[in-house]
Parts: sequence; structure tokens; C-alpha cells
Amino acid sequence: MANHLILGIESSCDETSAAVLRDGNEVLSNVVASQLVHADYGGVVPELASREHLRAIVPVVREALLRAGVSYGDLDAIAVTEGPGLAGALLVGITFAKALAFGLERPLIAVNHLEGHIHAVLMDSAFAGASPLLALVVSGGHTHLYLAEQHPGSTWTYRNVGKTLDDAAGEAYDKVAKLLGLPYPGGPWMDALASYGTADTTLFPFAQIKHKATGNTAAKLARESTEALEARRFDMSFSGIKTAVRRYVELHQMQPPIAAREQSLRAMGLHKARPDEANVARALPHFDARTLNLIASFQNAVVKNLSRSAFRAAEHYAARGVIVSGGVAANSELRRRICAAAAERGLSVAFPSIALSTDNAAMIAAAAWPKFLAQDFAPSSLEPVPQLRLG
Repeated sequence: MANHLILGIESSCDETSAAVLRDGNEVLSNVVASQLVHADYGGVVPELASREHLRAIVPVVREALLRAGVSYGDLDAIAVTEGPGLAGALLVGITFAKALAFGLERPLIAVNHLEGHIHAVLMDSAFAGASPLLALVVSGGHTHLYLAEQHPGSTWTYRNVGKTLDDAAGEAYDKVAKLLGLPYPGGPWMDALASYGTADTTLFPFAQIKHKATGNTAAKLARESTEALEARRFDMSFSGIKTAVRRYVELHQMQPPIAAREQSLRAMGLHKARPDEANVARALPHFDARTLNLIASFQNAVVKNLSRSAFRAAEHYAARGVIVSGGVAANSELRRRICAAAAERGLSVAFPSIALSTDNAAMIAAAAWPKFLAQDFAPSSLEPVPQLRLG
């Protein structure tokens, strides 16, 4: 452990990333290669993602080392995402990491992608030593609530205390965005356009999730522990609001304007563009007030539900703070509402930087540091676990 340097590699979905961290929190480099090819399909195509990772993995790792000013020989360990994620995409990162660790005779550390998102906050916040924490991990593929506890030796354990029962919140954002003819990925565009609309707070009410206890289900629930039953109190669901938006569009006969808008944005080259100030200004004339109000109403409902579930769980488990991570953590309305709710309750709250909100390798290297100190290394037989759980 001469240099305290870990190389992290992330390839779970459509971002190829490599990063070098010192001591688990000093980011020397964090290189992310995004795959724009999926914009033509309105979603991630697994086969294309794997091919893009194969093309990018070597130059991305080389660039990470170059920016960090270190060589392969300076590294103390190699960390890689084990899961969850796309099987083929994970395999690219794991195969490269295993070969690199073998060739350098360095330990290999397997990291849960979800734990990585949590450490994207922990590595750069004042929560060190504060435990337990309520972690909301919310992205295009995941929406979970975890009770995170730190133990002697800096190791962390996680208990899943809530989850989405269907679509992830970010997935709902992207699907509704596609339904409304917005560019991909739709979540950032929805957030950028929501501020130009007025939210109808009664348009998309969330009903409380109730678990039926009849027949065989009743017997199963009776056998479950009190702890398992408690966790159900904070479950969420987002598929209903997606259906409600579709019905609204059909009821108000919005399909023709949506098709025309999508064609116009594509002709302007915005279907692959990020929603920066200039691009939003170019796109805005193609959106009528009804659509902007619909976007604002959708965002209000989703963010309100996420915040409500998170703080109910935080109160129930006496959390000392709340952390929010994942791609949706970059959403401006979610940040505003979470911060306001935390201030009302006197709770500390922390988010990752915008750069660390989406998938990246810095968070993987950060999560690997406690494992490195505990010598919790992966075997040479490490394989992808697409459905890997945390807690």
C-alpha cells in the first residue's frame, strides 16, 4: 500500500469509465465515455452497449492514468463493477480488470454498483462517522432506500428498507419523455423544461401502496419477519404515472403535435443533444403550454413521492442524515425539495456533485477503498452478476 492508489472501472450500462483515487476520496482522474449511439433507438441497446465498451475500455483507462499522472505500476489495486447491470457490458469491464490485476499482480476488488452510488456522496461529504444514514439511490435502473451503517474499520453495511415495485423513477422519466417526443436521454430534458410549465398538483396523485393479504399470500406474510413487513411501508411505484400521462395525451389528442415536434427536434440535431441553456432555448418554441404544464406536473408528482418515502423512512429508522445519489440526484427539483424537507426536520442532507451523479468509475474506486483496507478481494473466478442486490 505504497501509494494508496486504486484504479476503478465502471461498465454496467452505457458509460465506459475509469478513475484513479488516492485514499478513497481524492479524485486524481475520472474519465467517462458516453455512448451516444443509443439516442437513435430511444433507449439502451445491450448488444450495442457491449460493443461500445469494447472500443472504449483501453483508451479510457489509458486516459485516466495519464490525467492522474501515474503509471500502471503505481497502482495498489484494481476495482471493477460486479453488478447489477447489463451482462455483456459488465463482462467487458470485469474481463479487462481481471487481466490487468493478473498482469500487474495487484488485488482485484469487486464493487456493487449501488454501493458505488452511495460512496459517490460519502467520499465528498461530512458524513464520515455519522451512522445510520438513509440513502436514496435513484436512477434509470434503480430506485432504492437503504439504511447505511458504518462499522469499526470503515466498513459499511446496508439494509434495503424500500424500493420501487415496477419502473425505476429515472426509467419513468425517460419513458414519459419518449412519449412526449423529447430527446434521449429524456430525464435531463424533462427537468430543464419543467421550469417553463406550471404544475397541477392534483393531476397525478400517488395512492398508498397496499399489500393484499389473502389466501397463500396471507400465509406467506404471516411467516415474514417484522423487519421485512416494516420495509414494505416505504415501497414505491412509478408505472401508474407513466400510464396516466399516456391517457392524458390520448384524451387531449396530443399525438399529432408530439410527432411533429419530435421530427422537428431531430431535424435540428437535438435528438442527441444535452439540454444546456442554448439547446433548451432552441427547442422551447416547439413546446406548447399544455405540454410544458404536463411535464411540470409529472416532475412534481415523482419528486414529491421520492421525497415523502425517503423522509418517512429516515424518521422511522432514526437516521442521522439523508444522502441522495444516482443519475436522478442531478434533478434540480429533487435537490430543491429534498433540501427543503431536510431543513424542516433538522436533518443533514448530501448529494454527489453533478459529475458524480451519473455512472462513473470514481464512485467504484471510492467504494473499493474500505474493502481494500479490510483485504476483501475478489477471486480470479469473478463473473458478472446482472441482478446483484445490495443489502
